[in-house]
Amino acid sequence: MADTSLKTPSRRGRPRNFDRDNALIRALEVFWHSGYELASVGELCKVMAINPPSLYAAFGSKAGLFLEAVNFYETTYWDAHWAQLLAENDVHQAIANFFHQAAFTLTSQQAPCGCLVVLAAINVSPESAEVYQAAKALRERGKGYLSQCLQAGVDRGQLPGDTDVRGLAMTLNTLLQGMSVPAQDGVSRETLDLVARHAVGLLPPRPTGEDTH
Repeated sequence: MADTSLKTPSRRGRPRNFDRDNALIRALEVFWHSGYELASVGELCKVMAINPPSLYAAFGSKAGLFLEAVNFYETTYWDAHWAQLLAENDVHQAIANFFHQAAFTLTSQQAPCGCLVVLAAINVSPESAEVYQAAKALRERGKGYLSQCLQAGVDRGQLPGDTDVRGLAMTLNTLLQGMSVPAQDGVSRETLDLVARHAVGLLPPRPTGEDTH
């Protein structure tokens, strides 16, 4: 996976009492509603309560702010879900739990609706290639985690040995990304959970006499 983390620029030019996490949370709202391209530096500065020189001193550029905001979003709202997915010893339960958690997160009042790496950085100009590539790398990360989970299920005998792990991981990752659209449209958690319930149904049935150890 590409490293989308950014080094912290010099503090010169920042306002006193600069709360970096709070600034990122406020910037996330703008990127969610406007997308990367249409989010203006002026709008971002307004919600973050800083001036443009302070934004550039803190994050280097609008792209730098977006990339750091994406990393903040992933760490805050998704890292624990991915860790739980890989920690669960039963693949069917792991997938069921993960997609129910995803439905909760995508519709949570504590998190801006929808997935930032899906909704905010798809249609970007050639000048914003680094933003697109960083978001793409994070989308690929999800597919990688799902592949690990599925392969572990094959290795434990919970899925057939001929399971198309790569294709199934891509399918589940596509479903996960697709859940972001109705979440942004404001569907309820209960409605989105109906989609989540079908995720585990995409897995092959347990082999007869599976190894449960």
